[in-house]
Amino acid sequence: MSLIPSFFGGPRSNVFDPFSVDIWDPFKDFLFPSSSALSLPRETSAFVNTRIDWKETPEAHVLKANIPGLNKEEVKVEVEDDRVLRISGERKIEKEDKNDTWHRVERSSGKFLRSFRLPENGKMDQIKAAMENGVLTVTVPKAEVKKSDVKAIEISG
Repeated sequence: MSLIPSFFGGPRSNVFDPFSVDIWDPFKDFLFPSSSALSLPRETSAFVNTRIDWKETPEAHVLKANIPGLNKEEVKVEVEDDRVLRISGERKIEKEDKNDTWHRVERSSGKFLRSFRLPENGKMDQIKAAMENGVLTVTVPKAEVKKSDVKAIEISG
């Protein structure tokens, strides 16, 4: 993973990453509505861009997502098509009371969905997920790579 920000996405995205299924929006940071902003309700604009870190250790692939304000019942972690990890959830809009006067609304609400194609060495049947202090951690254990046995062949002649 490069430490240099990409022109094609956020500081941690990579347009050439074979595991990412994210869609690049070239008009994301312009002052006019982009193609993705037109298709989403206005209240979902910030929450839809949930950032996720993915690191690989010798034992597992570990994905961490900051999802503040949600509990584990409001987040779903699923595997589809045998290798695509989907993390989704929804933050509901707070109920409005006619007697309340709002001075500022900055917290976002709405749905989010992120998908990642997992590599072949992941054990799909042993995926674990945990949520603590607004951080979702998904651990995908890696299958051990069997090293081939080398057998010396005697040369006759």
